[in-house]
Amino acid sequence: MDLRTPLARVLGSGSAKEGGHHWRAQRVTAIVLTPLTIWLVVSLIVISSANYEAAVRWLSSPIVATLMLVFVGALCYHAHLGMQVVIEDYVHTPWLKITLLLAFQFAMLLLALVSMLAILRVALGA
Repeated sequence: MDLRTPLARVLGSGSAKEGGHHWRAQRVTAIVLTPLTIWLVVSLIVISSANYEAAVRWLSSPIVATLMLVFVGALCYHAHLGMQVVIEDYVHTPWLKITLLLAFQFAMLLLALVSMLAILRVALGA
C-alpha cells in the first residue's frame, strides 16, 4: 500500500521515467553554451583581421583550445537532445522515428569527434 498522493508518485518522473534528466541536461548545456557562444563570437570578431599564423597561435593556446573543445561537445550534445525531442514528438512512424534518432545521434557523434580532432590537431601542432 502506497500512502503517497498521486501527485507525489509522478512528480519528476514523466511518462517515460526519464524526462527530468533530459530536461536538466538540455538546460545545463544551454547555460554552458551561453557564455561560451558570447566568448567565441567576440573572439572571432577580434581575430577576424588577423592572418592564418595568428589564428593558429590563438587556437594553440591551452585555454582557448579547452574552451573550444567544451563548446563543441556541449553544442553537439545540446543539438542531439533538442532534435531527439523534436523527432520523438513529431515523427509518428515507429521505424522512421528509430532510424532518424539513430542517424542524428551518429551524425552528432561524428561531428563532435571530427571537430574535436581538428581542434586538437591545430592546438598540438600536429
